[in-house]
Amino acid sequence: MPHLTIDYSQNTVSNFDALCVLLHGVLLQSGLFELGAIRVRARACPQYAVADRLPENAFADMILRIGKGRSDAEKQAVGAALMQAAEAHFAPLLARPHFALSLEVQEISAPLSWKTNAIHPRLRQN
Repeated sequence: MPHLTIDYSQNTVSNFDALCVLLHGVLLQSGLFELGAIRVRARACPQYAVADRLPENAFADMILRIGKGRSDAEKQAVGAALMQAAEAHFAPLLARPHFALSLEVQEISAPLSWKTNAIHPRLRQN
């Protein structure tokens, strides 16, 4: 269960479709997650206040939620790979003094997480 959510200020000008595909690839290439479990989504935040509230201030905040079973080194590696890819994607925005990019990896407690996934059986047949 890697679910990567990207919340971004509505004034962030970027190709979020391409970013979702890019980061999906990073998660898959890590070898830590099954294809059928990977979810990447981007959500615009129409209301926000950033730093000194200049209108050009913008952000993208990424949260990766994963199930237990990966070592700290594996979590660090996938986080670093996601951040590197996102930094490259957002390089033009990061070159200006008005953009903030963040990532946090959160481990989900299995007893407090319910899932029904009809995608897994289909992909596991291949």
